[in-house]
Amino acid sequence: MYSFLLGKTLPELAAVAIQAGLPPFAGKQLADWLYKKNITTIAEMSNLSKTAREALSKQYEAGGFAPAEVQCSQDGTKKYLFPTISGHFIETVMIPEAERTTLCVSSQAGCRMGCRFCMTARQGFQANLSAGEIIAQFCRVDECGQLTNAVYMGMGEPMDNIDEVLKSLEILTAPWGWAWSPRRITVSTIGVLPAMQRLLDESRCHVAVSLHNPFDAERQVLMPMQKAWPLADVIALLKKYDFTGQRRVSFEYILFAGVNDSPRHANELARLLQGLECRVNLIRFHAISGVPLQPASEMQLEKFKNHLNRKGLLTTVRASRGQDISAACGLLSTLKQSPALP
Repeated sequence: MYSFLLGKTLPELAAVAIQAGLPPFAGKQLADWLYKKNITTIAEMSNLSKTAREALSKQYEAGGFAPAEVQCSQDGTKKYLFPTISGHFIETVMIPEAERTTLCVSSQAGCRMGCRFCMTARQGFQANLSAGEIIAQFCRVDECGQLTNAVYMGMGEPMDNIDEVLKSLEILTAPWGWAWSPRRITVSTIGVLPAMQRLLDESRCHVAVSLHNPFDAERQVLMPMQKAWPLADVIALLKKYDFTGQRRVSFEYILFAGVNDSPRHANELARLLQGLECRVNLIRFHAISGVPLQPASEMQLEKFKNHLNRKGLLTTVRASRGQDISAACGLLSTLKQSPALP
């Protein structure tokens, strides 16, 4: 099997160039072709000699797969189905808005976190994605040249694949890569420690923490991994960092009717986040077959939002996009397409 050049950092590409009999600076040429010109084959690297291209092609391919399927929502959202090196599938969502085009990318095929309200969790963990497979989601969507923002909120827990996620963030933000500002990227997590500390230390991207309940025992029912990584430890870590400048931390909170939508929950949430410069994004729950949880009403969403705002906690309700093609929050799943696990 050939290896991807896509997903390699500049030092790694320089090493590849030397191996192919090229000078080290040819690594920068490879990076330009991959990340700025978005080529799909080594044969397109026209400023390399034919001999060099042939040498590269013996061990590598440019990398990235074309989508196997694309679905379009009535609201303009598009969901891409991509094959992976491991033989599984992932879903990637493109969300168009008035002044931005956001890509919601996956970091794993499936997920091992077990959150009760998430379709990805129900299919279990299948494989980590390589940095090349993560970057390929940016390169192989039709809107590649129009993308303005990215959220690592697709399939999987990014902190459960921290090495490859950090590598992909380096490629997106480095001058030799996509040269994006870190402020254009948000990485989500349920609070996996110590990987989250690595994200905070090794990147400048925004962080979004999936919270969903401020009480430990209640959160553990929704999110079993609360037992391994208590919310109090996650908040304590975040309070060591400065979010008053260009970097932002937000908390994702899906509102479930009669479960986490009471004034008691709002008060505890405000207490928990006191002293931390942050915002809360309330999210509508999209009902899942076989899961007894139900979405809170629109009236309850507004009441909860207003309660938190009165407590001095900046709170908004996130717009739900792509629900008709199962592209909305918590609905991504490739269980039907993925081969049976051993």
